[in-house]
This record gives sequence, structure tokens and C-alpha cells, in this order.
Amino acid sequence: FPFPYTPYRIQEQFMEALYGALEAGRVGIFESPTGTGKSLSLICGALSWLRDWEEKRRQEEEQLLALGAGGQDALSPQQARPGSADTAGQPDWVTAFVQRKEERDMVDRLKEEQIRRKKREERLEKIRQNVQLKYAAKRKRCEEDEAKRLLQLSKEALSQGAGEDALDQLDHNEEELILAEYESDDEKKVVSGLEEDDDDDLEEEHVTKIYYCSRTHSQLSQFVREVQKSPFGKDTRLVSLGSRQNLCVNEEVRGLGALQLINDRCMEMQKNKHEKKSNEENEGKKRRVSRTVCPFYSFEQMQFLRDEVLVEVKDIEQLVSLGRETKACPYYGSRFAIPAAQLVVLPYQMLLHEPTRNAAGIKLKDQVVIIDEAHNLIDTITCIHSAEVSGSQLCCAHSQLSQYMERYRKRLKAKNLMYIKQILYLLEQFVAMLGGNVNQNPGSQAVSQTGTVLKSINDFLFQSQIDNINLFKVQRYCEKSLISRKLFGFVERYGGPASAVKTNKENQKLAGLQDFLLTLQQGSDKEGTPQSPPVEAEHDQLRTASPLMQIEGFLSALTNANQDGRVILNRQGTVGQSSLKFLLLNPAVHFAKVVEECRAVIIAGGTMQPVADFREQLLCCAGVDPARIVEFSCGHVIPPENILPIILCSGPSNQQLEFTYQTRDLPQMMDETGRILCNLCNVIPGGVVCFFPSYEYEKQVYGHWEKTGLLSRLAARKKIFQEPKKANQVEQVLVEYAKCIKRCSQTGGQMTGALLLSVVGGKMSEGINFSDDLGRCVIMVGMPYPNIKSPELQEKMTWLDKTMPRDGGQAPSRVLIENLCMKAVNQSIGRAIRHQKDFASILLLDHRYARPAIFNKLPQWIRERTQVKPAFGSAFAELRK
Repeated sequence: FPFPYTPYRIQEQFMEALYGALEAGRVGIFESPTGTGKSLSLICGALSWLRDWEEKRRQEEEQLLALGAGGQDALSPQQARPGSADTAGQPDWVTAFVQRKEERDMVDRLKEEQIRRKKREERLEKIRQNVQLKYAAKRKRCEEDEAKRLLQLSKEALSQGAGEDALDQLDHNEEELILAEYESDDEKKVVSGLEEDDDDDLEEEHVTKIYYCSRTHSQLSQFVREVQKSPFGKDTRLVSLGSRQNLCVNEEVRGLGALQLINDRCMEMQKNKHEKKSNEENEGKKRRVSRTVCPFYSFEQMQFLRDEVLVEVKDIEQLVSLGRETKACPYYGSRFAIPAAQLVVLPYQMLLHEPTRNAAGIKLKDQVVIIDEAHNLIDTITCIHSAEVSGSQLCCAHSQLSQYMERYRKRLKAKNLMYIKQILYLLEQFVAMLGGNVNQNPGSQAVSQTGTVLKSINDFLFQSQIDNINLFKVQRYCEKSLISRKLFGFVERYGGPASAVKTNKENQKLAGLQDFLLTLQQGSDKEGTPQSPPVEAEHDQLRTASPLMQIEGFLSALTNANQDGRVILNRQGTVGQSSLKFLLLNPAVHFAKVVEECRAVIIAGGTMQPVADFREQLLCCAGVDPARIVEFSCGHVIPPENILPIILCSGPSNQQLEFTYQTRDLPQMMDETGRILCNLCNVIPGGVVCFFPSYEYEKQVYGHWEKTGLLSRLAARKKIFQEPKKANQVEQVLVEYAKCIKRCSQTGGQMTGALLLSVVGGKMSEGINFSDDLGRCVIMVGMPYPNIKSPELQEKMTWLDKTMPRDGGQAPSRVLIENLCMKAVNQSIGRAIRHQKDFASILLLDHRYARPAIFNKLPQWIRERTQVKPAFGSAFAELRK
């Protein structure tokens, strides 16, 4: 394996195992602790395989072509066996002829493919060599821009004269708000020229490639930088994909903020571009309204961008600045590069969500997928395919949509009216299910029976009396007609307090949309469940933007199979605060497609323990043959004496450590935790990170220590920092924490560093490096079991017990709870060791960690070195050493 430096032994093992899994087309679960150079091993192992594979393919092609050239009629020996009649009873010569024709076709296809490949390679080579090309393209662009500007000016001058006869038309901006005539799929006999664009070039063969996914854009950028540094950095065709939010260079569209709005606006501009083409012909009959098209969506420029991307490895930031410079859309330009790319780097939502995958032109057939940072893959899939809508969003959408319908009733075609009425009916029924009436203010309607009810999808459809509506068709209608975008435009114009559109009598009660939008903002602040990922900021914009967009997500979730999900009716206080949530129980259904189509799938992470979830819930449920699954786990590169993991069963005053819901609030438990920390801070230099199971508990303990004066004793040795609840303050706290540690190590004196109080699963437990002095000790207070009272978790447990086999006498639901807890622990404690020379101690405060079932779920490299200490004294002595 080519490698930028001499690889560690474990890196070699990792690459060998990876190469083997890709070669054999397996599904691999790979665990390699952070700090062991996992990204580089992935890159070098996978790209070595790809290079060998391409070489092998090329040789096979050469042989076939040579055969084909050597004599079209030469039969291969097994075809020329005399006298054997084919199974279908056809004479030999027919079979031989058919096979010969197939062979010929294959040779022709290979020839074409070869020509195409040569063309592409020549083109990229030319760009590599030829800087002139770039400048020529740039100059041509400037000339075009100038010509366009002049044309626009002359058009405007003309149109000023022709303004009078337009009185009959609606105000021309309003033209865009009206839905175009809609034909459903059954009626579309002929596909309009819209779909097949003049992009013959694009129908390029998809090269065998590797799709690499990670969770965040920053992780992806980090990976791309590793590729740039690797021996493959020069000659790998790599493309980074991202959302429009990350890649759009049209300032006016970027300014919309919320992802859904950016997507819709972009789609609309493209639609306008296509319509423009077909309207130029009818230009004479009637002056069309000029609609905006995106200046960056220019085919030539995007092809140029595509080639630039393939020539040299670029990360998202470089891609965006290149797009600005070349006036080409990076979002679409990068997509054009997919077929020819060898390595495609993308966020996992994009790969795991089928509609997004198809929209991006990602074809998984016979490709390789590597999912990195996959420790919470199951949760991610569940999250992507779950959806929640609040009562106020439902009422608001209903009000907006009915006002829209009233205003444009005369202009809308029958098909549109039919679908709008169906959507209005769905919204009414949903609000009724929450116990409300869609025509009254959701903020002031109290709900009679509060609480949470779970229903199967079918029960929900029957009880809300919508089982006679074809949700697939409604969903397709929403997608194709861009109705939520039109509605958003409508609300933007008429949402002002003065111009609220009053319609029929019963809606008179609603004082325009403004009240709604207000109740929305007030009602929705109380929602946000602790489980949901922190996307609050995005949602605020969406709530006021277009509630219909959220609702479309919920409708599409209802098209899942009945046994794979549940609908949660959450009735709280008022209708506005109540919500409907779809919960996906079986993530495997959405993962099955990936595993089936791909040649090989690698699920990799720093801590994948416990691995059983992936095997059972994800792979076996998705129909993967257990023989196809391979597991690889490697140790760490640090010497054994660089890490001291201790399970501590009791504290300095012999209080047994057991932090259950019942006992953890006892003053003596909080005191004991404080004493342990005080003792540790006396001997541990640099930074200490202490993880609590929840924000609430951390706050409670902190308050208790303040009262007892323990806090000031702690603060004498270490400056105390608390993890902030708001995501945007995390950076600040970390910077201060690091500064303080650095200052203390230089000045000496009483203060020896800092103590950071964090929360498991919070902002600090993932993706942040406490390397060297930033984390000399990581402490885990108690066991962070998830909240068993949450209806969603309970439903998942019931579902598992019904569908999964019992494992070694333990109920699957029990195993799930333990696994969730240990995954969180492993994520948090893995933060301390980041490279070969790092050292740290890890303290698990709770005697339950010593139980074999729990103990065996620690990562192997930590487990091998862990000591169980019944008493505090000997543990303290070890730490001191």
C-alpha cells in the first residue's frame, strides 16, 4: 500500500482487511480508535483496491477486444461443442449465432466505452497542461455578460412602451404564484422535452467508484485534505457533494436562509429556464412575463467547472470559490462530475435518503460505499426518515392554502383544485385527530385529553378517515407542482398585517395570517424534544416560512409500510402546541437498498462497540447474509502504559457508587462525587473533563457543591468551566478552557489547569479533541442510560422484542438500552487519546460498569487495560503513579 509515511502495524492490518472486504464484496464493520490514522488507512486501502480493480478491468477489456479483432467468427470452445441441443431445445447453430451476436455487441460496447474514456482523459490532461484554456473561457464569459446586459436594457426600453394593455392581467409578479397545469403520471403519455435536456455529454458511463460519507461538512473537508496529502492526492478524480445551502453561489437565493426555501427557489429558477426555451416560440402571440433564471446555471460554465473539479482534488470551500470565479453553479457542476469521478465525498443524509440520492444522480449499482463516523448510523437513518408537525403548523397551512385557493380559484385548473382540496381535507383531519378545529385559533383551543398516544400507520389513516386518499399521488403532486414554494410566495406578499386576505365568513374569525404567524412563534418555542438534534435555528425560519413544507415531509413518512413505523399523537395544552410525529422503527428498510445494490459496504468508526446493533438491527433485518458480514477491530497505537482506565466501585468515604435514578439525587452521592474530584484535581495536571448523564443532573450537582462549599475548594486547584446549552457558545468555552490550561502550565503555582463539566451526548462528547494537556483525565459519572419513559423509546423496545430473536437469554429491548448507554460512554471516553504519544486516565464512577455484560461492551483497546477497583485508596495510588 502506498502511504505517506511508514504505517503503523495496525494501519497495515486495517488496509489489508479493507482490501479483502472490497475484493470479496462484503459488508464490513470496521473499528479503528481515533488517533490511529483511520482516514489515511481508509484512503490508501480503498484507493489501492480501486486502482488494482481498474487495471484488472483494463486488461480484461484488452483481451476481449483482441479476441473480437482476431476473428469475429471464432467460436469459443464451449460454444462449438457438436450435437448438444440447447436446454430450450434449439439447434446448436442458433445458440452459437445468438452468443456470437452477444459477444460482438459486447466488444462494440467496450470499444465505445474505451473511446469515451480516452476522450475524457485527453480533455482532463489538456486542462492540466493548458492554462490558456482557462483564460480563454474567462474572456468569453466577460463578453457574454456584456452582451446580455445590453440585451436586457433594450428589452426594458421596449417594454415600457407596451405597459398599458396589461391591465387585464394580474400584477405580473403574481403570475408566478399560480400553479401550472398539472397532469398526473398516468396521463403523461409523452414526456415533454423538458426531461431530456441537451446534455448528451452527461450520459457518461458511471465509473466504478467509492462513495465516502461522513456526518458533517467539516469532517468531509478534513477527509479531503487527507486525500490531498496522500500519495493518491495528485491523480484521483474526487468530487465533494454538499447541500445547496453549502454550495449555492447565488447571493439572492443564499439569503433565504432555510434549506427548504433555497431548494425550492433553485428548482423554480431551473423550471423557468426550461420554460423559457419552449416559450421563445410562442413569443409573438402574447408577451410572457419575464421570470428569473439563475445566471450561474449555465451549461457551458458548469462543464468547465466539472472538468476543473476532476483535474484536481478540491474541498467544498475551494469548490465554492471556484464557482464564484467561473460564474458556474458548484452544486450542479459537482453533480455533473459524479459519473467520471473515482471518489465521491458526501454527507450521509444525501446517500441514505433515496429521493435525495436519485436527485443527485448517485447510482449505487456495483459501487463501493464507505460510511465513516458511523457509530450512530441507526439513529441517523431513523432521524432522516422521521417527521414532526405541530398543530399550529397544520392550522397555519390550512389557512394559507384556503386563502390561496379563494384568491386564484378562477385561474386554477380543475386538477389543481382537486389536489388542493385533498390537501385541505388532510389538514382538517390531522387537526381533528389532535382534538381541534381547523377554523379556530390553534393557540386558544384547549385540548381535552392531554397525553401521548401511539398508533400504527394504518390505524392512524383509518381513524383520521383519510385512508381513501392516495397519499403517493398527493406527495407526487406536492413535489412536481412546487405548491409549497408558490404558497410561500403568496404569504410573503399578503402576509402583512394590513393586507391580510379576508375570505368566506367562517375564516373571518382568523384575523389574517399575522395572528397565526404570531401564535406559531409563541406556541412552538415549547416544543423541541431533548432527543431531537439541535436544528432549532433552522426551524425558526421554516416555521414562519411555509408550514406546508414540514407537512409534506410528514405525508411522505406516512407512505412507509405499516409495520415499519408509528404515528405519535402528542396532545399538549393547546392544539397549537400539540403535534403529530412519525417515528421510523425499522431503519433497515431504508438501508436495504444500499446494501443490495452496492458491491461492498464498509461501516467504519472510531468506536463501533457494541457492534451487535449494526449486525442485527441494520444488516440482518435488511436481508444481508450473515456470511457476507465481516468485522474488524484494531487496537490503539499507544503503548499500554499510556492509558489507565479504572472502574471505581466506591468513593473516599466508602460510599458505594451507584448512580441510579433513585440514588443519584441523594446528598451523600453528590458529596462523594465532589470528594473524588477534589482528590483527583490535586494530582492530575492540565485538563480534566467530567461527563454527567444529563444537563439537569449536572446543574443539580453544581448547585449542591455551591451550597456545601466544595465548589470553591475545587476552584482553588482548577478553573471550572461548564458546557453551554447553546451550540454557538461551545467554541468560546473551549477556547477559554484551552487558554487557561496553557497559562497554568507556564506560570506554575496553585492553579494546575481547568475542569470542564460536560454532558454525555452534548456538544462536547463528539468530534472534539481533548488531546494532550486538554484531557489528562476523563471522568464518567454514573451510567448515561436513555430516558426509558419516552414513548418513542418504549415503542422501539416493544418493536424489537416482537421482531428480534432473544440474544443469550437477554430481551432485545434490554440489550438496546445497554447498547445505547455504552455507545454514549465509548464516544465520550475515546476523546482523551488522540495520537501515539498521548496519555490519559479514564475513570468510570459506578460499580455497575464491572458487570460482565457491560464491561464487554467497552472498546477492546480500553477493556484490555481496565482495572476494577473496589476501594478508592488503591485507585488513587495508581492515578498518582
